[in-house]
Amino acid sequence: MQVVFASAEAAPFVKTGGLGDVAGSLPRALVAAGADVIVMVPKYGTIASEYTDRMEHVADFYVSLGWRNEYCGLERLVIDGVTYLFIDNERYFKRDYPYGFFDDGERFAFFSKAVTESLQHLPEGFQCDVLHCNDWHTALAPVFLREFYQGLPLYERVKTVFSIHNIAFQGQYADTILNDILGMAHIPNAARQLRCDERSINYMQGALDYSDAITTVSPSYAWEIQTPEYGEGLDGILRRRSNVLSGILNGIDTDAWNPATDPMIHANYSAADMSGKKACKAALQEELGLEVRDDRPLMVMVTRLTRQKGMDLVTYALDRILSGGVQVAVLGTGDYEEPMRYFANKYPGTCAARITFDNALSHRMYAGADMFLMPSLFEPCGLSQMIAMRYGTLPVVRETGGLRDTVAPYNQFTGEGTGFTFANFNGDEMGDAVFRGARLYWDDHAAWDQLVQNAMAADFSWVRSADEYMNLYHNLHPEIDITKPAPIVQEPEPAEPTAVEAEPAAPAPEPTVTEAEPAPKAEQAAEPADDAKAEAPAKAEEPAPKAEPVAEPAKKTAAKKTTASKTAAKKPAARKTAATKSTATKAAEKPAAKATATKPAASKAAATKTAAAKATATKTTTKATASKATAAKTTAKKPSTASATKTATKSTTTKAAPAKAAAAKTAADKPATAAATAPKTTSTKSTTTKAAAAKTAPAKASTSKAATSSAAKATAKPAAPKATAAKPAAPKAAAQDSSAATPADKPAPKAKSVSAAKRMTRKR
Repeated sequence: MQVVFASAEAAPFVKTGGLGDVAGSLPRALVAAGADVIVMVPKYGTIASEYTDRMEHVADFYVSLGWRNEYCGLERLVIDGVTYLFIDNERYFKRDYPYGFFDDGERFAFFSKAVTESLQHLPEGFQCDVLHCNDWHTALAPVFLREFYQGLPLYERVKTVFSIHNIAFQGQYADTILNDILGMAHIPNAARQLRCDERSINYMQGALDYSDAITTVSPSYAWEIQTPEYGEGLDGILRRRSNVLSGILNGIDTDAWNPATDPMIHANYSAADMSGKKACKAALQEELGLEVRDDRPLMVMVTRLTRQKGMDLVTYALDRILSGGVQVAVLGTGDYEEPMRYFANKYPGTCAARITFDNALSHRMYAGADMFLMPSLFEPCGLSQMIAMRYGTLPVVRETGGLRDTVAPYNQFTGEGTGFTFANFNGDEMGDAVFRGARLYWDDHAAWDQLVQNAMAADFSWVRSADEYMNLYHNLHPEIDITKPAPIVQEPEPAEPTAVEAEPAAPAPEPTVTEAEPAPKAEQAAEPADDAKAEAPAKAEEPAPKAEPVAEPAKKTAAKKTTASKTAAKKPAARKTAATKSTATKAAEKPAAKATATKPAASKAAATKTAAAKATATKTTTKATASKATAAKTTAKKPSTASATKTATKSTTTKAAPAKAAAAKTAADKPATAAATAPKTTSTKSTTTKAAAAKTAPAKASTSKAATSSAAKATAKPAAPKATAAKPAAPKAAAQDSSAATPADKPAPKAKSVSAAKRMTRKR
């Protein structure tokens, strides 16, 4: 989408009000939203040399204006990805100020005509899709486009958008210029749609009649200007064209207006740390000659001193406000300068007036104040209240136009809101709203601080506004596909398997288990693990197979490996307790002797496990890795346990370290424990094959007989479950091992019951 944005002013080159802020910020946001934008601005004599010295001459041509042919040059400057084309004509624009001259009608009629003519001289590859005009200075561009350029191939696709920033300024001039300057007296339809009365023409009226879409700078203002009270004589046309009228709220430059980075304020601060705001308030009070007191709320105004900004109400209620304990500071120029000086002299130390415009001082006033007063008679959008909220200064506003759309009134019952509002243009109502804020400041600092947080959290960036404008442009050109540039996102680096040192065993382990399954299922791997433990000393010298790296995000892998380290480090105590209790169940007549014999065995298993860990190829120190290596080696030695061990090895790539820790715990269990759990393994369909059971039995003939009798007792009595649940860490880790033993590629072959293997042992 290629857009030409025409405006009489644009920051940072020239700015007298809100229009300059919009033209300086919105094009950048449109570029970020996927549009190709060229901004056209007059080349005023007041533009700083730091910009004019960098301008590049693109083209020059002549523009017909009535009976005149005026020179027009195009100067190009690219800043922040936005191309600016400056319309150069020293006769019209080389002056000390943008507006306020007797020939303003002729000057901006030339500017509008030059904009439409220059669409033929744009940089190569740029063909205008949308011509976006702003306020009365460019209002004749849609009229010229339709009347003089209709039918030319280059202009056929151009759609026009006209934005009303302040309907009070319409560009009304005598109808004599209709022929002398505009050259449209001979076009009946143009003359009829431009004429606002018998002797006058209206530039803005022409734009409202000729544009394809009309916008205002806030939704409430779009509704208000359709009424006689706010329409300024154009409400009838706006009601007639309400189907193409919309309100899009302006934004602010959140980088330029940022209390965390603003170099012009006394101390930086943010919503997380508001200590700097108190320092800003004290410094501002001292700078303006006010009493440096934190217990008195400071209210400021940064505005034009005109009736439209509510100065009638201010002069009416200021005595009441100042005598009530609220400090007031005013910055600005206009029609009400003398009343402001009067109050400053009457209330020294409480009221201060700076009759000037100082950009740096305005920043300090936004940062140092507690409240910001803006009681406008009408306000199309307003930027000051947004800036104030950005700096944590609560606005006191009248509910009109953009003020209604941006400031949510404080609700004392719910704590919601971002400021204080009043409805009618009345001085007493304004005073009441001021003291609602002052009383909250005095009586409930917690509620005040929450309200400040609400205000600072409000989003007034141009991103939201730019998206709405892009939707509007797309409605005019639905055939153009708008693709927003994808943000550059750094891809996380793939996780590399690293060795995690095991922590020393703790006396009171705290197992970290993410999954928990019933205990009987967890004991399925007990018997093959027993075989694996028996073979571990013989295979300790063989290198362990290297596991594949875990294909999961780095953070998740690191977390799982840490858990594995902690679980592996705390296994000896758990094994020790479980083995002792199962031995006590197996031989009731000799509990002390069996328990004493179990402890050395558990220690021996832990030592064997440590030796196997040192022999691995990767030379890791974690017990979880050593256990995994032992389980993998057992696979090569015992075909009977191959499927179970292979499954556990494969599952470690997806279950990560927690599964390794659980497998290691099971492998370290004593033969007595495995025998005690054999009846349960039969009921839960153990994965141990018949061949494995047969092979194990001869090797442990004497042990198997004792284990069989004790296992039967364990099945009949509740002692076996108690032995299993002796410590939370043991069953939970075993449960996770059960889930880890789930086949990754294909299910393990279904094994026959262990009871059959035991019957064969008896026959022999």
